[in-house]
Amino acid sequence: MIADINITEKSFGDKHLMSQVKFAIDDGEKIGVVGRNGVGKSTLFGILAGTDADYTGEVTYRRGITVASTAQEHHGLGDVTVLQYVLSGLPEYSELSHIIETYPETMGDSMKLIDEYTQALARFDDKGFYQIEEKIERELDNFQLSGTAHRPMSSLSGGQKRLIEIIKIMHSDAHLALIDEPTNHMDFVAKQQFIDWMKSAREAMLVITHDRDVLHEVDRIVELRDGGSVSYKGNYDAYLKQNATATSAGMNEFEQIEKRIVNLKQKVLDYQRLKEKSRNPGTIQKFKRLENESRAELAELQAKEKPTFWIDKDSAAELDYKAASRYDKFKSKNIRMNIKNDDSRSKHVLVKAMDVALAYGDKILFEGINIDLREGEAMELRGRNGAGKTSLIRALLHHDGAPELLSGSLELDRHARIGIYEQEIDEKYLTFPLEEAIERLYLDRDLAISTTKVRSLMSDYLFTSGDGAIPLAKLSGGQKARFQLIAMLANDPQLLILDEPTNHLDLPSIEEIETALARYTGAVLYVSHDGYFRQSLGGGILTIGA
Repeated sequence: MIADINITEKSFGDKHLMSQVKFAIDDGEKIGVVGRNGVGKSTLFGILAGTDADYTGEVTYRRGITVASTAQEHHGLGDVTVLQYVLSGLPEYSELSHIIETYPETMGDSMKLIDEYTQALARFDDKGFYQIEEKIERELDNFQLSGTAHRPMSSLSGGQKRLIEIIKIMHSDAHLALIDEPTNHMDFVAKQQFIDWMKSAREAMLVITHDRDVLHEVDRIVELRDGGSVSYKGNYDAYLKQNATATSAGMNEFEQIEKRIVNLKQKVLDYQRLKEKSRNPGTIQKFKRLENESRAELAELQAKEKPTFWIDKDSAAELDYKAASRYDKFKSKNIRMNIKNDDSRSKHVLVKAMDVALAYGDKILFEGINIDLREGEAMELRGRNGAGKTSLIRALLHHDGAPELLSGSLELDRHARIGIYEQEIDEKYLTFPLEEAIERLYLDRDLAISTTKVRSLMSDYLFTSGDGAIPLAKLSGGQKARFQLIAMLANDPQLLILDEPTNHLDLPSIEEIETALARYTGAVLYVSHDGYFRQSLGGGILTIGA
């Protein structure tokens, strides 16, 4: 065992986030960390990385353990280059480099310093640091970041910085790696490279992710739920089976608690009446004692919060009638996507491309692209980052910055209502509180909106009344993703264009998207590197840049 985690209390103001998060980490173990958006996954990482000490409990590491973690923010780096940033994140590198570079001029005849210098040379070699710069530059190439090694970190996009964090972790040679949402900005090739490394790496890992392709390869899944943690041995498929069994038992236990509460309420009334009718002091004291005992037990049971009950749709379909009925009663609230499925719609062509070639100036992106997408059909755009998937969508929608159509024809039904899910929120909405942002979104599209409608949408997408006053820019990644879903479906679209829609969403929300799209009768043009999502949605595949 390299780490033992026991967090008994963690709060933000009045919000109680954790009460009993407890698990251990073994050498080389790969653990996926999952949980609904907002349960404290990133907060847990801050505690484990030592950047958050405001909690009650203990985090104990075995002596000599090194921990490396991905950073969420990259402020104050100045002109620090990508290579310098990655090297600075490698345990021992800075210290050993300093000794090797400075000691020859300062150690003189001091045997102590000469010995430290000699040991540093040997350790530097053992760690492979003499070849590390070449290795890092090769890894940058593998993740499509060629030529960035000597660029300032400040010049990179948010997605590129996330990839840099992964490269830093891959070369850290730490005993434990804390990795937050590693695959969100990776294409399918880069993601497979990450998964292959994860499976073969010697270090233990805690990986916050809802990427089921990654979860399929872990040794264990720890779910943060209801302030505590639950550990499931095995990968994602094993987790689903164990969760279904545990949830069924939990629902039965909670149902018994509800029945006991009803029974105790009646007992309190009965003992109160019997006490009032009694004339014997001893009998009065007896019923008073029984009433107080019942009130105490009732208060204890009523103080228990309803647990989170979620079962994946395939496991839920296998529940017996009684368990299924119980699940319908107790299941946790999930997002509700209001997708219409009018089967009377015609199957006319919405997107048509014939021998399309696109270019930016003299640079040809691709050529020979053909699309025939009709209502009721789905098509995946597949290719590496930078191959031209987003450029094709821009050209289709005639967006600013779209590439030039060199040859062929590219047509979009001009009467079709289109819903677009994008990775980045339009900047003009970021400064507005959520409620006002939703209202402005509808008004900008000449769509009817009211206070009641805004609050209904917020409820459908799991926003609280308190969230309504928070500026979009300050919402979490999962909350921003849910806002993008609201934006996508605002005009009851006939064509959905999806760019990595599962990023930042938790597992129940991802499943709701898949379920909603399964009954959607419009057309879907999508980009996704989530293998489970692609299998669920299906459709044709258009490979770009192959």
